[in-house]
Formats: sequence, structure tokens, C-alpha cells
Amino acid sequence: MAQTVCHIITKLELGGAQQNTLFTVPHLDPDKFRPVLIAGEPGLLDGDARKLVGVEFHQIPSLVRGIRPLSDLRALLALTLLLRRIKPAIVHTHSSKAGILGRAAAWLAGVPVVIHSIHGFGFTRYQSAVVRRTLIALECLVAKVTTRFFAVSEANRQLGVEIGLFTESRCTVIRSGVDVAAIRRLEVDTTAKKRELGLEPGRPVVGMVGPMKAQKAPLDFVRVAARVAEKKPETQFLFVGDGELREAMEIEIALLGLTKSFRLAGWRRDVPAIMRCLDVFVLTSLWEGLPRVYLEALASGVPVVGTRVDGAAEVVRDGVNGYLLAPGDVQGLADRVLSLLANPTASADMGRRGESLPQEFDIYDMIRRQEQEYERLLAGIKA
Repeated sequence: MAQTVCHIITKLELGGAQQNTLFTVPHLDPDKFRPVLIAGEPGLLDGDARKLVGVEFHQIPSLVRGIRPLSDLRALLALTLLLRRIKPAIVHTHSSKAGILGRAAAWLAGVPVVIHSIHGFGFTRYQSAVVRRTLIALECLVAKVTTRFFAVSEANRQLGVEIGLFTESRCTVIRSGVDVAAIRRLEVDTTAKKRELGLEPGRPVVGMVGPMKAQKAPLDFVRVAARVAEKKPETQFLFVGDGELREAMEIEIALLGLTKSFRLAGWRRDVPAIMRCLDVFVLTSLWEGLPRVYLEALASGVPVVGTRVDGAAEVVRDGVNGYLLAPGDVQGLADRVLSLLANPTASADMGRRGESLPQEFDIYDMIRRQEQEYERLLAGIKA
């Protein structure tokens, strides 16, 4: 008899954790697992979730990202009641807010196996000491009712051990994967795609993909672009994504005189195809778990210039398939981009080296490893 597995996530938007979760639930072995997906506040991918075949989908609007005590209490109650009705064998949570409230609800509902995936932590060194300590305390509290942790990077696993969240034996590294085979066999008319994006086919393109929020430091990308354009004015810049910092980006682009060479594409569903149009992929994040877009760029044969955050060095080998620098090092990032643009042969070699991603970064391997953990944990409960 198939066991019910309930995945809970805060918001279904175009992010790595969300896209991997949406891919996972319909691809679980139906003979072994019955998937249920619960999401919180409305997101861009809600429609995709409703169309998933064989997946029961529920939405709890009171489950929101921000700290809102009344909404949080309503979300905890709604989650608890829903889980008591569904009676899952496993609850598997993703993202910080859903991770805290979802695991608390699972404990209140008496769910036998509770798993949390760490896609990067919600607490960072950029927060005030009070906020950071509070978030760590909450994580430690719900850790007590967590059966198993999955981490997308070894860096996240080690941080969890260091702060006392769990012992090494309670956390397994399961990479955030991409469909490597699908990306490699993708055929793209790059000339047509560039024109569709408002880019000139004959000029180099440097791009970034991600939400326009503080974590991704999108204004740093604009500043990198300004330094690159100063030395190589024919370069075009593309940002795929949207969010709260869009207006700030537009102002910065205008102030730095980049209006004619910078394109804001908004949210797109064709990121793998867009990757083929890039000469260099840039990511200016301040913190991450393990950026899925790094995997998409590398699998597409595009060299990466990014920040050395959390698990980045576990996929981007500095000087081999890309370059990693400290967060906020705008000049260093720009220098590496210019170096790649000035040496197309070396850049192409670096891109080809990136295509040989280890099997652990394949999304089907990610799902198989999750299923193995599910079966092992369920067997332990029966024993």
C-alpha cells in the first residue's frame, strides 16, 4: 500500500526549492508513495501545482514568508487540522517558514516521520543579532521533532552541526538537482531567442537569473555591468526575474547609463534556453544553499562568475568551470567577466568542463535518494 508523503512549502515561485519540489512530487514512485503538496501564500507556480497529475494540492494563504504572529498562528492551526485529516506517514518541509510551522503542525498531528530539507538557512549574518538568535532558537526548537534533515550542500550540513541544530548522523546531503539530460539535448535558435529578448545577436551577453530581492544582491549585478561596459561597451546585460527591488534596479541602470544595453526580462519559463544565449552567467548572491541556476548554467556549457556562498564551491570549481569571489566584490566579479569575454577560446573550454556535472546533481538521482530515505525511515518506524 502506497504511503502518503506530504510536502509543505511556503510559496510556489520560480526558485530552486520550489521547482525541485514541483518536479519531485509527481515523479515519486506511485506504487510506494501517494504525494500531497501544501503551499502557502499565492505564488506564480500555483497553477502548475494544480495541474500535476496524481498529486493532491492544498493551499493555506495564511502561511506567509514574513513574521506575522496572527497569520502564523492561523497557519499553524490550519496545517495541523489538514494533516490530521490527511494522516500522512511522512511530512517533508521546505523553506524556513514552512519548515518551522510545518514541522510543528506535523508533531501536533502525530505524523510519524518528519523531514526538513535545508535549501539554505533563514538566518544570515546580514540580520540583526536579535533576529538571528530568534530564528536559530526556533530552528533548534522544531529540530527536536524532526526525524531527519536533508541538506542541499555540505556547507549547510556543517553549519547545522556547528550551531547545534543536529548531529552529523541526523543529516544527509541530497543535492538540489536539474534535469541534466533534458538541458543537454535542448536545441535552441539562439539568434531568434536573443531577438525575442531584445538583444542583438552579434554582441556578447552577460546574464543573471533570480528574484530581485536582497539575498540575490541584484544591484551588485548592475554595478558589475557598469564596470564591464566601461571596458567592453558592446556587451549586453540580461536579468531574468522580478521582485521588490525592480524599481531600485531600474533607477541604478539609468544612473549608470546602461539603459540601452541592459534588459530586464521579468519571470521566464524558458531559463535553460536563455542560458544558451549567454557568454557568461553571473550570480551576485549574499547567501544560498546551493544555487540551482549554477547547475543550469554549467549543464548548458556556460562559464559561471559568482559569489563564494555556502555550497557554491561544491559545484563551481574556481578556475576550472567558473570563478568564485567574495559576496560584494563587484570589481572582482567584473574583472573575471572581462577576462572571459576577452578570451572566448578559454571561456568555451571552461564552459565545456562545466557540462560534466556529477551524477549527484541530476534531479532523478535526487528523487531516488529521497525515496530511499523515505523507505529507510518508514522501515525504522515499523521495526
